[in-house]
Amino acid sequence: MSPARRVLLPVLLGVVLVAFVVTGAATGDRLTWLLETFWVILAIPLILLTWRRFPLTTLLCCLLAVHALILIYGGMYTYARTPLGNWVRDALDLSRNPYDRLGHFVQGFVPAILVRELLVRLSPLKGSRWLAPLVVCACLAFSSFFEMLEWWGSLIGGSATEDFLATQGDKWDTQWDMFLAGVGAITSLLLLSRPHDRQLAALPDAGSAAPVEQPTPAASVRG
Repeated sequence: MSPARRVLLPVLLGVVLVAFVVTGAATGDRLTWLLETFWVILAIPLILLTWRRFPLTTLLCCLLAVHALILIYGGMYTYARTPLGNWVRDALDLSRNPYDRLGHFVQGFVPAILVRELLVRLSPLKGSRWLAPLVVCACLAFSSFFEMLEWWGSLIGGSATEDFLATQGDKWDTQWDMFLAGVGAITSLLLLSRPHDRQLAALPDAGSAAPVEQPTPAASVRG
């Protein structure tokens, strides 16, 4: 591990943990904060437990940290009331707080690199033309599943989960969320696939996944 990576990774973890603790103590809506930060609560122990056997690329670690901070910030204020989103709304004369739009774009942008890393390292899709389409499909599937979680949460929690849904009166909010996740995934692949490949090649288990088998003509015909 390079000296820069050795320093950067603990710093990223420390920043996320500090933000998590501070916002958890300061939030006025603990239920919404818990719902929004659930993925952070789940991801940190999972990454730490599997790190020795499956270390992630620095690019993916940075993206996951940024995504965690976006979720934590949104959970603290609720997505419909974030000060940053209100500032953008007023500056651009928008009709709604757009922070949840950013959140769903990132919901595609970051998981695209996560899914790509898993598929390249654990499946025979490395170098396959199917890699990018399958990554986008996986991100859209997760976005759809997340919308179902919001629906189930609203059925269970009723009006208590309105801030978690953050529809802000938009009847097309679900469609917008999934669309932006798809745009985020495609944008991520277009911008980050090459640097991601370079970092994947430097990992200890680079090349461990079997390459995609290509059909070859028969060498001979048995009669």
